[in-house]
Amino acid sequence: MNTNHKAAFFNFEKWGEEGKQYVAENQALRDAGVGVEIMSSVLGENTLPADKDFDIAAVFMDSPVNAKTIEALPDLKFIATMSTGFDHIDLAAAAARGIPVSSVPAYGENTVAEFAFALILALSRKVRESSARVQVEHRFATDGLCGFDLKGKTLGVIGTGRIGKHAIQIGKGFAMDIVAYDVFHDDAFAKEVGFPYLELGDLLSRSDVITIHAPYLPSTHHLINSGNIGLVKKGAYIVNTARGAIIETAALRTALQSGQLGGAGLDVLEEEASMKAGDVSVDADLMSLPNVIVTPHNAFNTREAYFRILDTTIENIIAFTKGSPTNIVRG
Repeated sequence: MNTNHKAAFFNFEKWGEEGKQYVAENQALRDAGVGVEIMSSVLGENTLPADKDFDIAAVFMDSPVNAKTIEALPDLKFIATMSTGFDHIDLAAAAARGIPVSSVPAYGENTVAEFAFALILALSRKVRESSARVQVEHRFATDGLCGFDLKGKTLGVIGTGRIGKHAIQIGKGFAMDIVAYDVFHDDAFAKEVGFPYLELGDLLSRSDVITIHAPYLPSTHHLINSGNIGLVKKGAYIVNTARGAIIETAALRTALQSGQLGGAGLDVLEEEASMKAGDVSVDADLMSLPNVIVTPHNAFNTREAYFRILDTTIENIIAFTKGSPTNIVRG
């Protein structure tokens, strides 16, 4: 095969043998003259591969592609992140080298929204406690396990992009009342589905359940914080499947401990990178609370979503080889 480009796909163990084979033997990449190398490690300044002759890097959220990493890869001409978020990539450093960065803007809108409701239902119906009652305590009894219906409750959706819209539609399916917050309003969608946009403080004070689907940007860092978390309707529940740092951890912990919040379902944590590095003490107080469910950034993780990610990433790479890169992100 005559190749004009070489693409290195990093931390590909998580994709399993089926995913590896799908990329390694992909005919569309072959036809575009792209050779493929599968890497088991993440890409970062401390995990640079010995072979650096690739001009395309395909990475996931756990690869910290900072300025030093980019500087250490002299042949690099294109970065394709296999995610919607791109805060793990130094866009300024990439731009300074003339390296475009693409993302996967749509792969898991239903996938992540479904997982958010898995957390909501686990909290509202005490699924974790119910399972422990039988499996750990070996008691088949329902005392102390009374939950609450979603029907008739108010769901506050922060971020009404693709994922947020699916969450709204699922909430409607549960006969919930919907309110939303977003800097950018989709008034046509709001009218079609039937919900109002509110200011953030109003959403916090009216919602029984809050689910976060906003991107992580400087403007959304600690969007929910010690200054506004007291506005939350007492006893409300919050779910975060977006990015951990959208919520100020200390404020969240205090609100849960005081009863201001009834519970939280967290698929992301502010100190997530430290936890992946093995620092199990991070957020130990938060995770030990009985009204908190923590999962390991798993909302995206379905077979269908994986292959949508791979297909879009491959399309992004091929578009780059043709001189017309798609799904380019900018800081």
